[in-house]
Amino acid sequence: MKNIKILFLLSIVIIQSVFTQTDKTTSIDDFVIAFGSCNMQDSPQPFWKDIINQKPNIFVWGGDNIYADSGDMAKVEEEYTIQNNNPDYRKLKELIPIMGTWDDHDYGINDAGAEWEMKKKSQQLFLNFMGISQNDPARMQEGIYTSKVFEIEKGSIKVIILDTRYFRSPLKKSDDENRRYDPYMNNEGTILGDQQWKWLENELASNYSDFVVIVSSIQFLSSEHGFETWGNFPHEVERLKRLLVTKGVRNAIILSGDRHISEFSITKIKKLKYPLIDFTSSGLTHAYSNFKGESNRFRIGRVVATPSYGVLKFNLDTYDVTMQMRGKNGVILQEYKKRYPKN
Repeated sequence: MKNIKILFLLSIVIIQSVFTQTDKTTSIDDFVIAFGSCNMQDSPQPFWKDIINQKPNIFVWGGDNIYADSGDMAKVEEEYTIQNNNPDYRKLKELIPIMGTWDDHDYGINDAGAEWEMKKKSQQLFLNFMGISQNDPARMQEGIYTSKVFEIEKGSIKVIILDTRYFRSPLKKSDDENRRYDPYMNNEGTILGDQQWKWLENELASNYSDFVVIVSSIQFLSSEHGFETWGNFPHEVERLKRLLVTKGVRNAIILSGDRHISEFSITKIKKLKYPLIDFTSSGLTHAYSNFKGESNRFRIGRVVATPSYGVLKFNLDTYDVTMQMRGKNGVILQEYKKRYPKN
């Protein structure tokens, strides 16, 4: 009788082991993107080891990768050097491919756009920071926009990096003391500029990837807060939405930063087979700790106002994407899962 009990207990252990193994195999991530923004180069940077532990296929800078805010290019270069010398970041660079965009503080001056007189020299320092070779065509291009297709066994993910600084028209200052900027209402101004828009149209028209991840340093959907946002140029918002529809872009996701908060925003676009999500992750070293709330009609979930980084996990069997805001020690602060259409 005692032997029968032992065999029974062993059988339970074996069955539990089989189910555990099955659960693990169904949760395998085919491709992982980690991203973040708003990183002070001389502050403690707690996330690099955690990001490495997520085993991402790529890390994406979302802008404000350093805080330089200077027309002195020697100073800007020095700040990039400080960041590059961070031992944990150096380790990440050794292990993980990196792409990224800039925002205003690494571009050179707060809220700056096309008018910034040092933008050409600043661009070269940014490309140095990103490890772009001196003979790369990006050195001759105006603006830092770029793209790359990541081919894996089950499909591909395309990452499109936008430049929302180099060509952007001056912002319209608000008379409302509760707002910094007001939106243009007469199709005035641009965020991307003619040259970048033509490039983006070609990138979307020629796309065959299962997913398209579009990186914008500033938020695309949230527009009621009165700070920098695509919503200050509502015609540019509509232009990108139309492009996604007319070019039949499959499963686009937008990543953004800038705000020192993290949140998910979502909208449904007519004739698009999936909802468009803007995943904001900010910041890596500091956050809007005094955040008291703001309106965002596209928000789902809650605002995370503590330092964090973003993770996207793609499953190309089910077309599920798991989006996570992660804090210290890899703790999941908020998560959103979405199953995308295969066709």
